[in-house]
Amino acid sequence: MGFRLPRIANTKKADIPKGHFVVYVGESQKKRFVVPISYLNQPLFQSLLSQAEEEFGYHHPMGGITIPCSQDTFLDVTFRLSV
Repeated sequence: MGFRLPRIANTKKADIPKGHFVVYVGESQKKRFVVPISYLNQPLFQSLLSQAEEEFGYHHPMGGITIPCSQDTFLDVTFRLSV
C-alpha cells in the first residue's frame, strides 16, 4: 500500500509549479520528483545534495540534479521535511 506526499510530485516538464525544482532520484533507474525550493535550506536535504556533488560534481547525467540514493531514502527525507 503506497502513500502520497502532499508536497512531492512526480510531474511532466511543463507542470513544475513556481517555487519548486526537479531532482532525479535512484541508484540505477532514476525517477523524477518536483520538490519545494524551501528544502534547499534544510540540513537533511543539503546532505543529499552533498552526496550528489561527491558523486557527479556539477555534471549530472539526467540534465538536472541527480541524487544518488534509493527512492525510499529520498522519500523518507522528504517526509521528515514535510512534517
